[in-house]
Amino acid sequence: MIPTPDTSHVSYDTIYEPSEDSYLFLDTLSSSSESTWLRSRFTTPSPSPLLLEVGCGSGVVLAFLTANSTLILGRRDVLALATDVNSDACTATRETVTRAVEDRQQQEEEPTESVSRTGEGDEPKSVCLATVTGDLATPLRPGTVDVLLFNPPYVPTDDVPGLPPAAAATSPLGSVTIAELSKSDKFERDSYYLSLTYAGGRDGMEITDRFLDAIPESLDPIRGVAYVLLCAQNRPEEVKARIRGWGEGWRAETVGRSGMQAGWEKLVIVRIWRE
Repeated sequence: MIPTPDTSHVSYDTIYEPSEDSYLFLDTLSSSSESTWLRSRFTTPSPSPLLLEVGCGSGVVLAFLTANSTLILGRRDVLALATDVNSDACTATRETVTRAVEDRQQQEEEPTESVSRTGEGDEPKSVCLATVTGDLATPLRPGTVDVLLFNPPYVPTDDVPGLPPAAAATSPLGSVTIAELSKSDKFERDSYYLSLTYAGGRDGMEITDRFLDAIPESLDPIRGVAYVLLCAQNRPEEVKARIRGWGEGWRAETVGRSGMQAGWEKLVIVRIWRE
């Protein structure tokens, strides 16, 4: 069994705590069927795969895939990137991925390795390139992402909260530092950032629709693949039909499902790629 990355350093005041949806992502990516499919796509000689998690939160999904890239992708040289509109999440993710990669590398090392395996230190290793405070995949150059991951805010709500200010230490209430906030203002700030993690607007799809529209431009045109989590109220069958309607070989298939109610949600993970 592959261990779940350590997130003990993460404060969940403003960051989504890993839950059923997060663990469904981990189980799906590491399943025999999905890892076999991914290895067939990425083990051929090619540049290091670029992984991007949008809305990274604690970073548990990106850290899991990066640290276990040899098992899941057949590569030990992946490059990890993350984006989130919450700068707290970006900071947490950078630490989560770094810890997970270091833990995996320590497990793989043998006591006599530096002596008995000449040149081992020159082998490529998976690294966390950066975590960027930004909206979806907009900070990246088009056509560069090989594996795109998104656990979106999918709960149907009356509206979607506006994007936070770009500055890391400011409040949506105004340009005051976090340390200067009263208890009530801090509670309001924390509640606002948590709402960004679940509030999906109409049918829970307003953020996901924007993400889907960006996929063709974001993915590498040859080997790029995206994974997005949906709940039953997001109408996943309609979403898959919509993607297949893009033409030019676009495919969408359900590759993971909760198999039971996760609270009120029945969850699926859809793989999106082009053949």
